[in-house]
Amino acid sequence: MSALTLVSPQPGLDAASDLSADALDYGRAALSVNTMRAYRGDWLEFEGWCASRQRPHLPASPATVANYASTLATSGKKVPTIARKLAAIRFFHRGAGEENPTDNAGVSAILKGIRRTVGTAPRQKAPATVDVIHALMARIKPETLQGKRDRALLLLGFAGAFRRSELVAITVEDLTFSDEGVDVFLLKSKTDQEAKGQSVAVLNGKALKPADRLAEWLGAAGITTGPIFCRINRGDHLTDEPLSAQSVALIVKKYAEAAGLDFEKLSGHSLRAGFVTSAAENRASISRIMEVTRHRDPRTVETYVRRADRFKDHAGDGFL
Repeated sequence: MSALTLVSPQPGLDAASDLSADALDYGRAALSVNTMRAYRGDWLEFEGWCASRQRPHLPASPATVANYASTLATSGKKVPTIARKLAAIRFFHRGAGEENPTDNAGVSAILKGIRRTVGTAPRQKAPATVDVIHALMARIKPETLQGKRDRALLLLGFAGAFRRSELVAITVEDLTFSDEGVDVFLLKSKTDQEAKGQSVAVLNGKALKPADRLAEWLGAAGITTGPIFCRINRGDHLTDEPLSAQSVALIVKKYAEAAGLDFEKLSGHSLRAGFVTSAAENRASISRIMEVTRHRDPRTVETYVRRADRFKDHAGDGFL
């Protein structure tokens, strides 16, 4: 059985005749949809690169993989991107029962050289802290249906520290409103790939009131079941097509630009990062922050806390 059969059946590739349709479906479920999509694209890209150089791609030699990684680095690809593309090569070789060409001392040495040359520090998107959220809110027109939707989306994404994919997957059935706010049940998330389910308590608070804004949006849109955030056509007409994860980023950038902020530094992830940063600045403990963000590793949250505290109790305070 080929790994490519699990990711996506391709023309000219025989199906795994010894597996039932159910077994193939479960095999595909071993990887997230985003990972499957990325691996498929990375593999086809590697296949094309090999074809243009008349090199076999399956099995590929360690030298071919090393040259491919070097080409990626020279073309400006970042280390995490290169690592993901090599993970795809590893995945398809193992799935085809071939020796893994990425598990080679020479390839490892070249990757180490790429990391030292290119660098591994990620480009962090700016957090949409509470001050930024207030600036975005000031640019929204709440009298329109689109304005009500965008206000609810931005506030819920911030207050619940949701990932983009989580935010657009929320349905009415996942919501439980109370006097304190709203509980959002996530059937599946990045840190819960086996769908055990997680509940996020979104506090209504005294200023932003995300639960109230969400209820207002649902009432105005007449949404009583299914996805809570859908596309709105020109003329302020609601459709039944759910928003995509990319739409979250576009909405953030739209209002950031309108507010005169550096919208290029903001993304859909800025909502989640903004909650963590704002909570850290408000002296919330790491454990309490993790209850909302659902981070598995406290070191990830500590990064935000250190960034928020970098000028507090500074060593130079008192003499600089």
